[in-house]
Amino acid sequence: MSFCRHNGSPVRWIQSPSLVSKYSRSQSVAIRAVAGSSRMANSVRVAVVQMNSVNDIAANFATCSRLVKEAVSAGAKFIAFPENFSFVGAKDGESLTIAEPLDGPIMQGYRSLARESKIWMSLGGFQEKGQDDAHLCNTHVLIDDTGNIRSKYQKIHLFDVDVPGGAVYKESSFTEGGKEVVTVDSPIGRLGVTVCYDLRFPGLYQLLRFQHEAQVLLVPAAFTKVTGQAHWEILLRARAIETQCYVIAAAQAGKHNDKRESYGDSLIIDPWGTIIGRLPDRLSTGIAVADIDFSLIDSVRTKMPICQHRKPPEFWKSASL
Repeated sequence: MSFCRHNGSPVRWIQSPSLVSKYSRSQSVAIRAVAGSSRMANSVRVAVVQMNSVNDIAANFATCSRLVKEAVSAGAKFIAFPENFSFVGAKDGESLTIAEPLDGPIMQGYRSLARESKIWMSLGGFQEKGQDDAHLCNTHVLIDDTGNIRSKYQKIHLFDVDVPGGAVYKESSFTEGGKEVVTVDSPIGRLGVTVCYDLRFPGLYQLLRFQHEAQVLLVPAAFTKVTGQAHWEILLRARAIETQCYVIAAAQAGKHNDKRESYGDSLIIDPWGTIIGRLPDRLSTGIAVADIDFSLIDSVRTKMPICQHRKPPEFWKSASL
């Protein structure tokens, strides 16, 4: 398989080895997962979670633990949880109150769960403690099957939106925006790591695919009911088609409290844009499973070689529009 990349990314790129040394000094990256590698199985099973988190850390952990057991029983080697999997506040400021560093007890619990279950976990976004008491980071954490943190991504695009017919959101009032594009190698391929509102910015996904060789895009989310009905599925399928990547999109679902409701509809989408994993009810709590087929990634990219056909940024700077 050939890759193409263009220089000139406006943000810094982080790949997992630099973070492995921080969180797991005794362990190096075990797998360099590239489609077509003879060292890997041709397909790997994954699970995507749909759940309704509340302002009870213990209750949410119990739900996550149950879903991990279901995923393992189904043969999954990787499970993806939605944004705010561990906590959804019912009052303003609650998320700041419970925010913790990644070595705190909340994340330690999930690391133990991954290690005991021998499964990779995508956890994002997590309320990571920020640089001051007034801010947190919306952090997507990747944990391997030995319980080590392999990488983290802090959400770049913050949700400051007046939703038509809905509420007004100002995520930047309590959240620090991230500045780094992150990929990490895993048993299910090279992962492009994002969170929720990032989905509306295709440039990020173009970077992940064409500069950093992502094969699977992770989009944990808590889309509002209004925006989810209008745009959730179509945006996810568009990202899959235009990057020729698998997309795993874990979603919060249903009413969390009197003030907040999420759209739901967790999805797994293949590089051709076909939905291959979906729960029968977009509001239920549960998992959907599907297989990441590395030969399909190769096939789609070979038959429609957009990587070779796309123009580098320098072309558009000089082109006459």
